[in-house]
Amino acid sequence: MRLKIAIIATGLLSLGACGDQAGGAGARDQVRVVGSSTVYPFATLVAEQFRAENPGLKAPVVEETGTGAGIKLFCKGVGAAHPDILDASRRMTAKEFSSCEANNVGPIMEIQIGLDGITFAEAKNGPKLQLIPADIYAALAANPMGQPNKAKTWKDVNPALPAIPIQVYGPPSTSGTRTALAEILMQRGCQAVYPESLKLKDKEPDKYRKICEEIRSDGPYIDAGENDNLIVQKLQANPNAVGIFGYSYLEQNLQTLAGVPIGGVAPTYETVAQGRYPGSRPLYIYVKKAHLNAVQGLAKFIAVYPKMWNPGGPLVKRGLIAAPQNVRDAAAKVIENGTVLDMSNLE
Repeated sequence: MRLKIAIIATGLLSLGACGDQAGGAGARDQVRVVGSSTVYPFATLVAEQFRAENPGLKAPVVEETGTGAGIKLFCKGVGAAHPDILDASRRMTAKEFSSCEANNVGPIMEIQIGLDGITFAEAKNGPKLQLIPADIYAALAANPMGQPNKAKTWKDVNPALPAIPIQVYGPPSTSGTRTALAEILMQRGCQAVYPESLKLKDKEPDKYRKICEEIRSDGPYIDAGENDNLIVQKLQANPNAVGIFGYSYLEQNLQTLAGVPIGGVAPTYETVAQGRYPGSRPLYIYVKKAHLNAVQGLAKFIAVYPKMWNPGGPLVKRGLIAAPQNVRDAAAKVIENGTVLDMSNLE
């Protein structure tokens, strides 16, 4: 796990002498955030603004762990030893929420901070790929239609594509982007080429996931870790490769990278915001309500988000896609009122 700090700060987390409502382990005077590499750039920008508004408070610490690993850290417990906020590039599942509850982590606030697109990108001098979900599934599934994947080139999965090796740099299994890739694009491609899979989804869910969601591990898909900037660098060095990351990393590197259209729709701010780009998805932060009064600055930190997530705001300039007005209003109300997440709304 790589530790990153939002603003330059040194030293360990210090514990206050007073008891707290977050497990009685002592209050902490520094906000701690874990989770998604996609949400990381936005969390660090909020941390910078928080520090500017509150110069007397310590800089928040933001750890880029990936959504899955972040959830495990977040759900381990309450108290000063455990993180306050989870950055997530997908929604928490009912099973994950239950693991939080099992460790007395709750109640939890769920705040949608905006939208993002699972973006396929290549170098400016790349092969100019045009993909559909069926191509993505046929290229990356471990067991397309229940058989081991033997495709080596893009032409193997679609005769209209070039005869170049499938080389896709993507996130690891702990990443919310990887989960969203499987659930949004891989499933869509699987159902398109293998309609029989729909019968398995409810009756044999484990078999369905193995056929429709499991990503191959024999070489064409290359786990590039949680550092999305590393994927950007690899694409610049290898023009025939494709990378997968959040939309903001494409927007920040448009001089050297180009988005790969999916289903004829290129990844842009407008196509993601309108939901036309097939890889569109919401982004979240989760907050332990028990920590709000116990951790100095936590309430002020999350209150910075609504000031920055509007269209044209600082987060959007960093690459976030602004959520629709009604979604932003609802999220702001969650922060204002401390509304907690209802497990019955999770899948």
